[in-house]
Amino acid sequence: MYGSEKVLPYNQKEHKGVQVRRMFDAIAGKYDVLNHTLSFGFDKGWRRRGIRFLRPFAPKQILDIATGTGDLAIEMQRILGAERIIGADISEGMMQVGREKVARAGLQDHIFFEQQDCTALTYADDSFDAVTAAFGVRNFEDIERGLSEMYRVLKPGGHLMILELSTPEHFPMKQLYSIYSRVVIPNIGRLISKEKAAYSYLPASIKVVPQGKVMEGLLSRVGFKEAKAHTLTFGICSLYTGSK
Repeated sequence: MYGSEKVLPYNQKEHKGVQVRRMFDAIAGKYDVLNHTLSFGFDKGWRRRGIRFLRPFAPKQILDIATGTGDLAIEMQRILGAERIIGADISEGMMQVGREKVARAGLQDHIFFEQQDCTALTYADDSFDAVTAAFGVRNFEDIERGLSEMYRVLKPGGHLMILELSTPEHFPMKQLYSIYSRVVIPNIGRLISKEKAAYSYLPASIKVVPQGKVMEGLLSRVGFKEAKAHTLTFGICSLYTGSK
């Protein structure tokens, strides 16, 4: 079991998936504002960096795991021109916000949302040209099983792209980020969302999610080839890639 699997938003009595769904349903209406505010807008550039990895492969059928409010799915459709993107998430509240954004963008013929458990996807083997996840792996109840499912539904020759928040390892960013995650994130999150648990959970889960070489090894173990980790913005975010 990995550290982030043990970090729970509310209590030790319920499964993590149940708690994560309730947490994101509660903050769905404020999530986008908080996400952009807490990352100083860097999250938009991180998504574009991940999409640049996929661009040479021109994937037409994409599964976006932990899609949330659909920011990555929308940006991928605009840049890659994919025929179909399925945004899968455990939180219906987050996806409802995403559906409204997709409708406003006029992309409802290309982007679809489906409630899914990432550890037990309902899709057939070898279904998608690319599988992606942005800032959601740390919320998996079973990370290895979730990654195995992503591998299973990816077509041979397809590509994986994961973005995940990470903890910087070098001075002075390591020290600055430690203060930011312990003080700024929880307080701004509580002020805007009124949801205390969510923004105490966030920095705690980032601190212990597998990253760097550990995540590379995990991706290789579940079957991905050419598993690589790339740090972005002094290590605040990591990009993980692989192929099948």
